[in-house]
This record gives sequence, C-alpha cells and structure tokens, in this order.
Amino acid sequence: MTIDAGIIAPTAPVEIQSDAGKPEAGKSGRSRGTLAISLATIAVILAAWSLASAYGVVSLLFLPSPLIVLKAIYNVAVNGFVDSTLAQHTFASLLRIFAALAASLVIGIPAGLALGASRIGKGILDPIVEFLRPLPPLAYLPLIIIWIGIGEASKITVISLAMLPPIILSTAAGVKSAPADFVNAARSFGASRLQVLLHVIFPSAIPSILTGTRIALGAGWSTLVAAELVAASRGLGFMIQSAAQFLVTDIVIAGIIVIAAIAFLLEILARLLERWFVPWAAHR
Repeated sequence: MTIDAGIIAPTAPVEIQSDAGKPEAGKSGRSRGTLAISLATIAVILAAWSLASAYGVVSLLFLPSPLIVLKAIYNVAVNGFVDSTLAQHTFASLLRIFAALAASLVIGIPAGLALGASRIGKGILDPIVEFLRPLPPLAYLPLIIIWIGIGEASKITVISLAMLPPIILSTAAGVKSAPADFVNAARSFGASRLQVLLHVIFPSAIPSILTGTRIALGAGWSTLVAAELVAASRGLGFMIQSAAQFLVTDIVIAGIIVIAAIAFLLEILARLLERWFVPWAAHR
C-alpha cells in the first residue's frame, strides 16, 4: 500500500493561520527591529575601522582602510590577481563547495536516516561519525593527498569530510524527533517500515536536514582555504593565501569579505528554501 505524505506530514500550526494576522505582524515588527540593530552594528564597525586607519592606530600595512579594500575588490574584479579575476576565483571556489555539498548530502542523508532509525546503523556509523567530527581538516589532508593525489578530487574530498558530520547528525536528530502520533497513524494503516521511513520520518526530518546543511556550508567554507593550499591555481582561498605571502593585506581582507558575503547569501537562500519546503517549521 502507499501512504499519502500530505496526510501525515506535519502541517502549519493552526493558530498562525487563524489569528487574523497578528502573530505575523508581530514577527514582521521584530524582524525590522533586528535588521535595524544589525545595520547599526555594521555601521559602528565600519566607523571604528575607518577611524583606526585614518588616525594610524593600526598601520595601513596590517589594516588598510575600508576604501582601500573596496578599491582592491574592484581591481581584482577588473584586472585580476595571480592570473585570474575575482569572478574566476569565486567560480572555482563555489564549484568545489557545491560539489562537496552534493557528495555530502548523497552520503550524509541516508547515513543519518540509518543512524537515527536503526540500531545496527547506529552501531556501525556512530563510531565513524564521532571519529571524523572533532578532526580538523588539516589533520587528514596529507593522507587524502597520498591516497587521491593533488587534483580537484582531493580538495572536494577534504571539504566533503568536513561537511559530512553536521549533515549526518542533524538528519539523525530529525529522525528521532519525528512525532510518534504520525508514525503510529501510518502503522495503523498498515504501512511498512520503509513506507513509514520515507513518508513520515523523512518529511519530519527535513527541517533538521536543512539546518545541518547550513552548518555544513559554514564548515565547508572554513575548510576551503586549507583545501586550496594544495596545487590550486584558482579560488578565493588560494587568492588569500597568495596575497598573504606578499603581505598584500588589502587583497586578504577583500577575499575574506567576498567569502563572508557569499556565505551570507547562501544562508539567505537556505532560509528561503526552508520556508518553501517546510513552511510548518518556518512558523515555529
């Protein structure tokens, strides 16, 4: 038999739809207030940075002014740095990040489902995940190079290994948080264990999977710089490391700002996807 996922999947809380828009209005007001505080914080940081550079509190060699950094971003975008433009460096890094994320999701989601839903799966996977989780990427990077080589495969593998634990653990947590009422209702209709897993437990775990993906992206970006140390000719991490070797601090800060901006945009995209795929979780 088949079970309609729409019947037993979690739905949006009733009070949010029936309260004449009051909770949504309150949430909108809080969001605007938070945004104003965030913008004010950024303005204070930029002002302090500008004053520190203008009055020589910190040498320009170590902390260029925001204007110098903006000029550096423009120059790299137009003229390039280490034989590649900013767009080419960014594309190379994004390609590695998304390739690693795809591999992590393909491996991590089934592993998380097995870890959270099966005693045997937990016994097999839990030691592996707990072994990988605290290890810094630089610890196993030399071993990956020995096994795989110095090409793109080794870089993507290192980033994937950094992304895997958050996705696996978040998926397993989502499996364990599946409402027992939904599981019992599916079983009462005669659903098999596989049908319960696919139509009840997995939809309930999607919010946790998306949260784990957001955490994994942060781990991936932090690993990118280390991965691009190995025989890379393009990439934001490679650009930062090359600039650091010659004390070109404005390029270093420019690369950091670009990575932060991309990570911020990806975070916004992840939140939009969460509202789209799991609207009931977005209202909690």
